[in-house]
Amino acid sequence: MVNRNSMKRKTILSGTTTWKKDLKKNYELYLFLVPAVISVFVFNYLPMYGIQIAFKNFKPSKGIWGSKFVGLKWFERFFSSYQFTEILSNTLLLSILLLICSFPIPIIFALIVNQYKEGKFRRALQTVSYAPHFISTVVMVGMVILFLSPSSGLYGTVVRMFGGDPQNIMGDAAMFRPIYILSDIWQHTGWDSIIYLAALSSINQDLYDAANVDGAGRFKKIWYIELPALKETAIILLILRLGNVMSMGFEKAYLMQNNLNLAASEIIATYVYKVGLTGTPQYSYSAAIGVFNSIVNVILIVTFNKISKKVSGSGLW
Repeated sequence: MVNRNSMKRKTILSGTTTWKKDLKKNYELYLFLVPAVISVFVFNYLPMYGIQIAFKNFKPSKGIWGSKFVGLKWFERFFSSYQFTEILSNTLLLSILLLICSFPIPIIFALIVNQYKEGKFRRALQTVSYAPHFISTVVMVGMVILFLSPSSGLYGTVVRMFGGDPQNIMGDAAMFRPIYILSDIWQHTGWDSIIYLAALSSINQDLYDAANVDGAGRFKKIWYIELPALKETAIILLILRLGNVMSMGFEKAYLMQNNLNLAASEIIATYVYKVGLTGTPQYSYSAAIGVFNSIVNVILIVTFNKISKKVSGSGLW
């Protein structure tokens, strides 16, 4: 028993000594981390102080501490709301469909790009695919609305050219999700493929040489060399995406939203904005919805990380 305790102490002391030596040796590198750590603390951890608003009847004039504590009142109100089922189902359905449709495409695109040697065509292909990522959400949604306009857009012009009667696609609730997903794929596929291309570039060339000796074709190289190299990266990114299933982007959904497609476009993010900042602000109610959203995300990311660790041995922690 004494030996075990002494061994633990030695391990702790040696670990502390090693950390101190590393800090002293690489203090310049740690200094570069300071702004990022401060930024995360200020913008991600300090605001958590305001979570208690969700459990109070918050009045700005009284402040957080002066407002009356009401417990789970606002959570119960949200769960019993007639909009709860619709908003939750819209958020989950849009997130899951987006994940299913958009997650594999950057991997496929990276595999395709990797088949081309470094040259003008590959650089042009990557540049063209990366460019849409840098278009702001406002501009991108404006482009979508303009192209799909039944009166003056490209869609309306082409349909009338063939003698058809163009419909108001942006006003059709059934078309909201396909438009949202396709535009997201177009905008982010190239940029999301960068991390997979980086993983592919780290593959040992000897593996390709051995595959050539064995007579392996292009598809066998992809299946037995490149896909296994992408496995861990893909799993980690998938866990992160699954952990944000409930956190749909507010800007795009809100900008694409109108009274005609509201049945499909009203998600938690847009609903929180409306009840929390428009009309008569309901700070506590919107905060309670935000806390519920965050709790679900935490549960999802922990659950999927455990499943991944058991199935594949890879995870975030």
